[in-house]
Amino acid sequence: MNQNIDESVFSGISVTPAARSKITELLANADESQSAVRVFVSGGGCGGMSYGMTFAESVSDKDQLMKDEDGFALTIDPVALSYLQGAEIDFQDSDVNATFVFNNVFQAVGGSGACGGCGGAH
Repeated sequence: MNQNIDESVFSGISVTPAARSKITELLANADESQSAVRVFVSGGGCGGMSYGMTFAESVSDKDQLMKDEDGFALTIDPVALSYLQGAEIDFQDSDVNATFVFNNVFQAVGGSGACGGCGGAH
């Protein structure tokens, strides 16, 4: 059964106020079928895993759900959660680009997510 949990116990993942505000705004303007924003991890290559977010039409019983009364709702499945321990989700908006950023990925296990071998001379 999924759980409504607060940021401080979202299994080591934190969400900045800027990211929380943007997620709330996106959900307020989304189709009613979009119940949350889902964090996902996809297979990586030499540079490590890829992290992203998409709208979720449903939340499974195994997912963790972080939500509040203001309309913020973020969900993550157990596999993605295992790759995001210690991460911070932020939203950065500059004149050129507006994007969600995943900071400190792999911090909890002391890694960087990159192998260092790409482009190296042998």
